[in-house]
Amino acid sequence: MAEMIEVSRTEDGTRLLRWFLRRYPSMPQREFYKLCRGGQIRVNSSRARGQEILRTGDVVRVPPTLASYACTQCKKTESGSRFSLADLEMLRQCIIHDDSDIVIFNKPAGLAVQGGTGIRKSVDKMAAALFPYDKISLVHRLDRETSGVLVVAKNQRAAQVLASEFQNKSAHKEYLALLNGDVHPEYGVIDNYMVKGQIFDSPARINNGTGQRPQRAITEYRVLSSAGGHLSWVLFSPKTGRTHQLRMHSALTLHAPIVGDELYGVGKKLDGALQSMLATKNLFLLAYRITFQHPGTGKMMTIRASIPDFMQPVIKFLEFKLP
Repeated sequence: MAEMIEVSRTEDGTRLLRWFLRRYPSMPQREFYKLCRGGQIRVNSSRARGQEILRTGDVVRVPPTLASYACTQCKKTESGSRFSLADLEMLRQCIIHDDSDIVIFNKPAGLAVQGGTGIRKSVDKMAAALFPYDKISLVHRLDRETSGVLVVAKNQRAAQVLASEFQNKSAHKEYLALLNGDVHPEYGVIDNYMVKGQIFDSPARINNGTGQRPQRAITEYRVLSSAGGHLSWVLFSPKTGRTHQLRMHSALTLHAPIVGDELYGVGKKLDGALQSMLATKNLFLLAYRITFQHPGTGKMMTIRASIPDFMQPVIKFLEFKLP
């Protein structure tokens, strides 16, 4: 008996042939077109030719002969990752800007940006599934634990232009973080060197036995608000892009680790309702705002991320404001 399948919001805009190949990857295309000609594949009860653009809510008739070609997982990448249509829908809802050159996500905390060994879900693989006709390329990164603005290129030219912007620092990034500690002075520029999770004031003080070349790390910061000498609401503007730069500068230079940072220190335990609101495994670090030149139009763009759900009760309770 034929199966009637409704097109999901995540599949909106997909061509009928591509839709079938995702669900029935071993199906020969010649058989697909044969079934179309015979009227066995239909969209909303109408005969299909194979190149129709599907829309949310369309109903596709799938003949029973295709069952043997069905895919056992919705998606399996070369690295072994698996994700479902529900995962794709989650990422689709994170889109805050989309055009022919770029797509910008408000990445949730806990989602890896790039796939790899042992990573089931990642933005790069899922974005490629959301935009199958584009060449998805990452042009900058966020830590898995960090939430916020992530710009992704949709073609090679856009990738080259954006990569250059991020490398020469013409793209301006700002982060919001909740720090466990009282930060003084309230404004400053941190300029030091990082090697293997350690901070040094100058490369001369680094033991050559580390085997790694010291990396200069520069961060401008400004305290926006504070709470009782225990918590600081800070705006960071990194001038370099070292791994865990903001987390290390917070914990090891400002001596006030980012709330939720189990790697570099979670800081002092607080009392009462505030501690209850902070009792989350999420990192209170948000890639809040980014300004860059659009790779296609050449116009300057500023994109902001909304505050994630897990941060909102704390920010509201402390009456902290956004910059």
